[in-house]
Amino acid sequence: MKNFLQLLSCLALCAPLSYADDLMEGLSAYEKSDYGSAAAFFQTACEANNAEACYNLANMYDAGLGVYKDDAKAVVLFTKACDGGFIDSCYNLGMMYDSGEGVAKDPLKAFTLFYKTCESGHTRGCYNVALMNYKGQGVQKNYLKAAELFQKTCDEGYEKSCYNLGVMYRNGEGVAKNLDKALELYKKACEQNLSIACKNYGKLRNEMQ
Repeated sequence: MKNFLQLLSCLALCAPLSYADDLMEGLSAYEKSDYGSAAAFFQTACEANNAEACYNLANMYDAGLGVYKDDAKAVVLFTKACDGGFIDSCYNLGMMYDSGEGVAKDPLKAFTLFYKTCESGHTRGCYNVALMNYKGQGVQKNYLKAAELFQKTCDEGYEKSCYNLGVMYRNGEGVAKNLDKALELYKKACEQNLSIACKNYGKLRNEMQ
């Protein structure tokens, strides 16, 4: 899942007044579902190198809101915003490279982008780095690194990380096999409404009785 529009941000508050106004006008129009006007305001601000505006416009091209859906255009804009330091844009760009949406599928490029976001403290970026380490996609398989990052992002409240870490404890992958720990992690993820975690929590609990 990609991150979508940022309704509030320091970039909007700290940017030079001219294109900060365009950004804020765009956000206001977007909140009113006036997507055509929002896209126009974001376009003006993006042309003035406002990274957040480029990011927002990229999401609109990706979703086809106020503009014709154009994944390739979204990639160009996500790239510009990422290069401008907008980390959520780097994450969304990684998702595009991971899925081959609007650009040739490139697991290595996706991993590099997710790693960049993880280094900046982006939870879902770190989750994707963990998942790619687990699967050996875009990077050599590394269960130890995967477990470390699943633990980090589970501690940050990301339910998919808790579940995947539970799987690793269930199977003894990168960590010592520990069914009690696996059960605890499945339960934690289930309590955040992750259905597969609830299913495996019940199954493992029955196996342990």
